[in-house]
Amino acid sequence: MPEFRIDAADEGARLDVVLAAHDDLSRAAAQRLIAAGAVLLDGRQVAKHHVVRPGELVTYEMPAPVVSTMQAESVPYRIVYEDDALLVVDKPAGVVVHPAPGHEHGTLVHGLLDHGIAGGHETRPGVVHRLDKDTSGLLIIARSALAHRRLVAAMARRDIQRRYVALVDGALPHDKGVIDVPIGRHVRDRKRISVHSVNPRPAVTHFSIRERLPGHTYLDVRLETGRTHQIRVHFAALGYPISGDVVYGAKERPARLARQFLHAARLAFPHPLNGEEMVFDAPLPADLATYLEYLLGVAPP
Repeated sequence: MPEFRIDAADEGARLDVVLAAHDDLSRAAAQRLIAAGAVLLDGRQVAKHHVVRPGELVTYEMPAPVVSTMQAESVPYRIVYEDDALLVVDKPAGVVVHPAPGHEHGTLVHGLLDHGIAGGHETRPGVVHRLDKDTSGLLIIARSALAHRRLVAAMARRDIQRRYVALVDGALPHDKGVIDVPIGRHVRDRKRISVHSVNPRPAVTHFSIRERLPGHTYLDVRLETGRTHQIRVHFAALGYPISGDVVYGAKERPARLARQFLHAARLAFPHPLNGEEMVFDAPLPADLATYLEYLLGVAPP
């Protein structure tokens, strides 16, 4: 069983807080371990709110890794980087990240099962964060339960930087800015995310203009938080929806654009095992690059 001693810096803290910090757990996960009797303090069970003292010995047992029962399938994707702890994958548009109602097969997870991904839920092993089906770009996938816990904790601390390129309809009036507007499930349509929600959560999106194009604005976007559909909802709420987004923008796509113009172009994060700074870039996919050329008059009409 893993163990550690309480040091002077943690004197007066709660057991659940100290355990969560020590093993990169969420506080809720630490509380579940304590409630299950899997955590001992000097050989005895104590409550999650127990105040620790220097020198006390904490022993704990992590639950067995979740074993997926899914079968590997052939799914398109590109591996940008891999080591024993993680994969960085460039996901094409049209691929769902993990199984969900209506998408039980053919997901990115199915395609990656042969690569030994692990951690998290049985139906989404290794998944640290997600992209919408029709958003392309970079994702981190964990290959061990420890790497998964640490990457999820890094995401919660906002240590993982995610940058996108996006094309929006209309001419944004400012060259750069911050959208700080809480979002959540729509008050009437539970399938949509909205700024009009009975239970909104903080959401912050940073943007700067790359280029102004006829009828459009080409943007660099950085997520400070990572809510579902955050970029799409934020720009739609401003009145400048993502081009090709038929859920939050125009109901018909331009003839030359088959999906929303949104691409996860850069990831930067500390390696979950050694802390080394990792930075990865994914080029703009051909379909989006061709549409940009069309707007600029470079592609044939």
